[in-house]
Amino acid sequence: MWRPPERIRHDSRPARWPSTQEAALSRLFSPIQVGSIALRHRTWVPAMVPWRATEDGFVSQDVLEWYERFAQGRPAAIVVEATGIRDVPSGPLLRIGDERFLPGLKQLVEVVRRASEGETRLFIQLIDFLSIRRRPDPARYFAEYLGLTERHRRAFGAAEAGGAVGANDAEIRSWLASLERNDLEKVLDIRELESLDHGARERVTDMHLGHIRDLPRQLPGLFGGAARRAREAGFDGVELHYAHAYTMACFLSPHNTRGDGYGGGVAERARLPLEVYEQVRADVGAGFPVGCRFLAEECVSGGGSIDDAEYFACAFAKAGMDFLSLSRGGKFDDAQQPKVGAAAYPYTGRSGYECMPSYFSDAQGPFGRNLGATARIHAALRAANCNTPLIAAGGIHNFEQAEAVLASGQADIVAIARQALADPDWFTKVRNGRGAQVRLCIYTNYCEALDQRHRQVTCELWDRDALDESGVRRSADGKRRLIAPKWS
Repeated sequence: MWRPPERIRHDSRPARWPSTQEAALSRLFSPIQVGSIALRHRTWVPAMVPWRATEDGFVSQDVLEWYERFAQGRPAAIVVEATGIRDVPSGPLLRIGDERFLPGLKQLVEVVRRASEGETRLFIQLIDFLSIRRRPDPARYFAEYLGLTERHRRAFGAAEAGGAVGANDAEIRSWLASLERNDLEKVLDIRELESLDHGARERVTDMHLGHIRDLPRQLPGLFGGAARRAREAGFDGVELHYAHAYTMACFLSPHNTRGDGYGGGVAERARLPLEVYEQVRADVGAGFPVGCRFLAEECVSGGGSIDDAEYFACAFAKAGMDFLSLSRGGKFDDAQQPKVGAAAYPYTGRSGYECMPSYFSDAQGPFGRNLGATARIHAALRAANCNTPLIAAGGIHNFEQAEAVLASGQADIVAIARQALADPDWFTKVRNGRGAQVRLCIYTNYCEALDQRHRQVTCELWDRDALDESGVRRSADGKRRLIAPKWS
């Protein structure tokens, strides 16, 4: 993962924990309305993919125990991980693209309600993503994957003094594979080089592909059907995933130059996300909370800015979304080159660092790195007379940080991700005057490294503790426990 050159170490700060009475009187533990439902306080566990679903996308026992453990800490809301809306194979990621997934999802809702005694509201994040392939072995890329064109044939003919006459494909492919890098860059186009160096990746601007051209016709119905299933499963609401490197975020990006009315200017880029929301709302009705997560900044060259995010926030709020959740970065555009046989990971470049900064950072540090942008977007919403709750996230781990976000008007709800993974009981401990017992996240990004390798996500602060405890479920390699030990 990319790191700032300064490499300044920043340690987590417990600050001052509140007494039980102070917590009860705080903004953080005051109620808030999100659409038709009331949250008992302003705490939120955002979506995190733990790689625990079955290979067919079904809820597993490990998934149930993962969310049960978070629910035992009683945050006001939990958002279930990015869940695929298409009925296509996607590995151990949850799916909701067909009715057959409903029994497991219903069980998940029941487990969370039981574990939190009804205190925690449960949302599910709905995602669509385009195809991305693993970085190929160069020999195989030239022998099998590269689609030969007249451009390649002309280059071969010029290099071989008329050798294009009668040349077969195998000869041209062998010639390409033999070229030095400088010569290869004169023959392959940008996308072909990307496919060789990083793995082929679809973009929303690939209008030569029929299924990409048809996305504006396909996606509203796919998201709408998924949201309807979520309501049927008993979830309290849905979060549309419009952030990071995935399909809907790519429509919002300035890099979306589609010429069919769904790309170019900021209003055109917002068109499909708004149409998706309108279809979702039509399918679930007015009483079912629907919001989205999107980027305050893309953090890549030529990418989305805070100005864009202000526009999107106001457009989404005026359309009727019930909440807005902000993230930043996490793009494929600046991802580091993967190893041969691995896929590019959108959190390895600078934009990925901005999304999940670590304890080695620049002078700004990893804590609250998105709050400046969040405050601007919150102010833009209020200036437009929109009272839609805005959710802040990013390196928030102690009570004073969270309370300050609310007191200063930067946001209305505080999301805690890595800190909740480090200590799922953070919420209960702080509310009950036990903040000194919180297990503070140290932001080494051990969890992110596991996610990058598609391994079951755990926390280094507890995954080797009490491994022999009765009933402990271990990781696939048997070396780590999969959920945090119980707190008593």
